[in-house]
Amino acid sequence: MVAANPLLTMVSEAIAVARAAERGDLVARLETVAGKVRDPRRRIVVAGLGNQGKSRFVNALVNLDICPVADDSATAVTTVLSYGAQPSATLIAAGADGGANTRESVPFDAVAAVTGRPHGGTVLSPQGRAVLRLELEAPSQLLADGIVVVDTPGLGGHGTTGAATVLAQAPAADAVLMLTDASTELTETEVDFLRQVRELCPAVAVLVTKIDLYPHWRQVFEANRKHLRANDIEVPMLPVSAVLRAHAMRLQDEGLGRESGFGLVFQFLREQVVARDQAALRRAVALDISSAAEHLALALGSELVALRDPARGAAAIRELHAAKAEAEKLHRHTAAWQQTLGDGVTDLAGDIDHDLRNRLRDIARTAEDWIDEHDPGRHWDSMDEWLTATVGSAVGDNLVWTGTRAVKLAERVSTHFTDLGAVDLPEVRDTLDGDSRTESCTLADLEPDLGLGHKLLVGVRGSYGGVVMAGMVGTMAGMALINPISLGAGVLLGGKAFTDDKRARLAKRRADGKMAVRRYLDDVAFHTGKETKDRLHRIHRLLRDHFTAIAERTLRSIDESLRAAQEAANLEAARRTERAAELERRLRVVAELRHHANALLGPEAALLGPEAHAAIAPGTLPQLPPAAR
Repeated sequence: MVAANPLLTMVSEAIAVARAAERGDLVARLETVAGKVRDPRRRIVVAGLGNQGKSRFVNALVNLDICPVADDSATAVTTVLSYGAQPSATLIAAGADGGANTRESVPFDAVAAVTGRPHGGTVLSPQGRAVLRLELEAPSQLLADGIVVVDTPGLGGHGTTGAATVLAQAPAADAVLMLTDASTELTETEVDFLRQVRELCPAVAVLVTKIDLYPHWRQVFEANRKHLRANDIEVPMLPVSAVLRAHAMRLQDEGLGRESGFGLVFQFLREQVVARDQAALRRAVALDISSAAEHLALALGSELVALRDPARGAAAIRELHAAKAEAEKLHRHTAAWQQTLGDGVTDLAGDIDHDLRNRLRDIARTAEDWIDEHDPGRHWDSMDEWLTATVGSAVGDNLVWTGTRAVKLAERVSTHFTDLGAVDLPEVRDTLDGDSRTESCTLADLEPDLGLGHKLLVGVRGSYGGVVMAGMVGTMAGMALINPISLGAGVLLGGKAFTDDKRARLAKRRADGKMAVRRYLDDVAFHTGKETKDRLHRIHRLLRDHFTAIAERTLRSIDESLRAAQEAANLEAARRTERAAELERRLRVVAELRHHANALLGPEAALLGPEAHAAIAPGTLPQLPPAAR
């Protein structure tokens, strides 16, 4: 927080100058970035397959026993840990009939009952609504430093939610730590998840856990490194042990602390998360201050030129009239870029929906082919795990593609603003996150196979007719009703009845299995389709508001400059010197702000062009600033 104080001072000074110039639009933009400086929270998402030690790792990371740990249960709900002076717990549950989400406070000692799930299924709140996430606040030094830790459900497996729920958290995360234990090498599900999350989050690391339990962890570590290279995935991989970390903190043993590997984790967070976030924050502050300085200097410089040199002031007024005409033309013809935006969002919605349905249809065909070749009753748990992992991967790929297409749409809309100079693009990635409700989708269980007693009953029922018919024929030949021939016939007919019943039950299990797969995929398509529509609405609003603000901000700056220049031209001679001195003082303040912004940007400041520097030089003819830097 100390490092952010100079930034906050700079932003506060820029806000004061913008407020003195009565530029409320610039004040609002600068106050937004000031809020980020005051509260630079960094969100760390912990992900991985089930039973990889995620909750134990989170406890060791924050040095608190806050997430329940048990061998016979798995994390069922996304758990968000942040700082609080007193421990508290809040459930975020789905609203009734698709309405707004609800918040329900729960006792802190009841957290284990909410997050743990021994046998799978959707977790319900006390009011009977599906729980989306659990928010916990606790006193911890790491959390007090602005770190927010998110413990997520397992990526795949029986009774888990798959990768879709976890990937929904990634766009808003500053880092994703994927945990895999040292017992086995990386699985296909984990590799697919890494490939997807790398496109959604700027910092990703693989943590090999439980190195204290497996002496061969180094061989697994090297094998995992080869898997990552083979799949062209460049992410750091770190060996850690949450158990050693807990012992080290309890015993204050530095040696155990080094062996736990958590030092490397904190180094990764410092270098790849905190340092990168601070650099991004400095850049955002510098760009916003630079943009505000250019807009402010345009009006101040125009008025000063009109006061100092009426001839050049008249030329400046003519130039501003032309620039205003261009800006008003763009503002009036907003239908052009808004049509591009609207058509782009419509096309994107259709393409995204088609892509998802095509992926799910391929999964359904593969699942049905497998069911036709196997007995689903014997391998239904394997089908559940495969289907959950495959669907999660498909939904994740669909999400990544949505982000890529949204960025291209923003670039296409920005081409309408080329006459106003270089424009920046909004951070589309922030609109991709959201509460995923695919965790409520579960694959229905099949009826269990019949027991030995029922099979014997089927055989006896089928053999009864054979024994009676053959026995009756035998009695006509003077033989007893129960004779070797009748018994043989009973065995033959009983076996046939048993075989026919077995085939009928297998056909029914296959039909039920296919129906269960279709219903599961329909549920996934239903919930994912709603999430995609909400995501596209957020993207549409973000782009619309962003480019509308560019047009309005530029038009207002030119209008203010023109008004100031015209007023200066009509100002009395006695007041010209006094007003010019005031303008020079304010321009020096603006120039100083721009100087500090350039110092933060470093070499990047040269890319902003000479217009900005000319705009804040007292006594020079101002240039039109880039509209949206």
